[in-house]
Amino acid sequence: MMSIQLTIDRHTIALISIIGSSLDVLGGLYLAYDLLGGEHGPLRTLTRIVTYAVFLGTGFGLALGPVFGVFTGLTHGASLGWEYSRASRGQLRQGFWHDASMSALRGCGFGLGLSYLFGTAFGATFAVLSTVGQTVAYQFGMRPTVDYSPGNRPRVTRMHIIGVLNRTIGYSVTGYGCSLVAGQPDHAIAVGLKTGLTVGLVTALTMPFTPWVEWTADRVPEKRMGVIGVALMLTGFALQSLQYWVAFLDVTVK
Repeated sequence: MMSIQLTIDRHTIALISIIGSSLDVLGGLYLAYDLLGGEHGPLRTLTRIVTYAVFLGTGFGLALGPVFGVFTGLTHGASLGWEYSRASRGQLRQGFWHDASMSALRGCGFGLGLSYLFGTAFGATFAVLSTVGQTVAYQFGMRPTVDYSPGNRPRVTRMHIIGVLNRTIGYSVTGYGCSLVAGQPDHAIAVGLKTGLTVGLVTALTMPFTPWVEWTADRVPEKRMGVIGVALMLTGFALQSLQYWVAFLDVTVK
């Protein structure tokens, strides 16, 4: 009888264990609702961060690969979750340095992901140009919280459409310019279009659901928070146990 020899990379095992540990922490926070809850408490901000990170990270990851998705998902999730949390408390405008820091955080996410794909020169240039471009856009009112209005259904506004077009064109030109700076002129047009269309498409697909995310984040019942916490912790424990199952089943680790 033939036997099937399974092989798994040790980095994959480590990554799965890290994800499992992270889910355990998140689950514990959700179970600690009494300490972190409230209509606009830290847990509500965390819910926003996780949701936007998953939405955007998945979208960018499907288009440009998992590494790009992880970097952009984490940075976009953190910045958008923070901004929308403050907007929910009526703090829609925070000043120049706040706008610049949020733009820089998202720019770093783009830069790190694109450095992995196209090289350090490309990624660093893109990060700087993205930060400057987003900061300037903020000053003209083109910010994530424009038309902020939570609701229990998706919604598209005129400003949302303008934002999608602005990001598509802006990042296409930025990608083209970064290719020239990085000494990659042969693929400059293709890379520019791919980058711009990816950012524009992900923005177009996720932006209509922002009102629903905001409406849900501040209205999730306390008991449901506990259920979410238990589910996250059980999932985390299951992922962490993979390393022991690998040893028990004699799976080859390379």
